Amino acid sequence: GSSVAMSYLLSRTLTTKQDVDEIIRDTEDRIVVLRFGKASDPVCMQLDDILSKAEREVSRMAIIATVEASLMPIYVKYFDITLIPATLFFFNQQHMKADYGTPDNTKWIGAFAIKQDFIDLVEVIYRGALRGKFIVQSPIEPSRVPKYQLIYKDI
Repeated sequence: GSSVAMSYLLSRTLTTKQDVDEIIRDTEDRIVVLRFGKASDPVCMQLDDILSKAEREVSRMAIIATVEASLMPIYVKYFDITLIPATLFFFNQQHMKADYGTPDNTKWIGAFAIKQDFIDLVEVIYRGALRGKFIVQSPIEPSRVPKYQLIYKDI
């Protein structure tokens, strides 16, 4: 159905743990952006739409891939993904963190309000990574950071 079509605007969909391992291991000097979620989830669709629109603009700095969370229980557990969509960033195999003003600096939860927020974030993470910084200050206006109660819900 059309619910799945959204995700395919993004050029990479990872379906196995090996796919995820390889993209993290083999991508050099660019940010790996992994969107863990569920293609049919409305917030995921919104996020995927923004990611696909930004993909070309960030292509020199980043490579974006979507991961169906239900296919990846090992990583969902490892990265403590309790809410979807969750977007994680890596650089030369290092998990990159950002202070969003939320309790969790290991991942971005929810959709981005605007495409530019995602682009700005990638740029700040990329610049930080090149300087050997693995945690950066998020450039996103706090009012545009989704507020989620850290409740455990079954994804």
